Amino acid sequence: MGISNQSSQDDFILLGFSDHPWLETPLFIIFLVAYIFALFGNISIILVSRLDPQLDSPMYFFVSNLSLLDLCYTTSTVPQMLVNLRGPGKSISYGGCVAQLYIFLALGSTECILLAVMAFDRYAAVCKPLHYPIIVSQRRCIHMATGTWISGFANSLVQSTLTMVVPRCGHRVMDHFFCEVPALLKLACADTHVNEAELNVLAALLLLVPLTLILGTYVLIARAVMRIRSAESRWKSFNTCASHLLVVSLFYFPAISMYVQPPSSYSRDRGKITALFYGIVTPTLNPFIYTLRNKDVKAALRRALTKEFWVKTR
Repeated sequence: MGISNQSSQDDFILLGFSDHPWLETPLFIIFLVAYIFALFGNISIILVSRLDPQLDSPMYFFVSNLSLLDLCYTTSTVPQMLVNLRGPGKSISYGGCVAQLYIFLALGSTECILLAVMAFDRYAAVCKPLHYPIIVSQRRCIHMATGTWISGFANSLVQSTLTMVVPRCGHRVMDHFFCEVPALLKLACADTHVNEAELNVLAALLLLVPLTLILGTYVLIARAVMRIRSAESRWKSFNTCASHLLVVSLFYFPAISMYVQPPSSYSRDRGKITALFYGIVTPTLNPFIYTLRNKDVKAALRRALTKEFWVKTR
């Protein structure tokens, strides 16, 4: 396999794509380009949302939170993947693996809840426009965002602990490219059915419950939109929700296929492709989905490239 033996006995070995060595250089280039785009796109969204007065609204407050999440999400895994793809060494320290698992789970859990909060924001904007400033006040936005981050990191603490306490009897070779729950449970040398049941319950709560709330919210939004007489107003209302729905689809369905299943039925190739999708592809595409479909963001980005914008924000 061409994997370096220069690693501590406590380190984990991440096989990644070492069984297909010819793939490593092309994948390194693809991941590097994707990471650069993710950094550029998400940092741009955060900056224009924070600095442009015309984007000072609850919707863009939550969009900037999503961009911060995606920025940290990719940074928690991609740099290590790039290092492992470039050389024969495929190891990650035990502490590094624990940190990667905790941060990745925390950010993923936070995003699950944040997407539901963003759906509530769209519901208030479309269905309760007159009361929208009161329902989604600045103070309430901060409280919802803070609660979302705390819930995500608390859930990750539980899931990470349940995963790492499983005995592995010295098994440390993971057929994956970062430390993730299903891949780590595959190393267990004891019965993991209790752990799997506990983790599936937590995954269902964090994935299926918010998704159900999102879908229910959009049923109410669709009913309200259909009652609007003006076709132009209907299209505008639909367009404000379409970007969010697309992001929800790209994030939730791969994550559900990965986590709401027994890890014993985990397929290594399907797991790798699915993890690549919600770990790299989705965070890279999110800022461009919001930018390309949103006139306000495109206008803000144009203003950000002019001297007039920088003069106004000084």
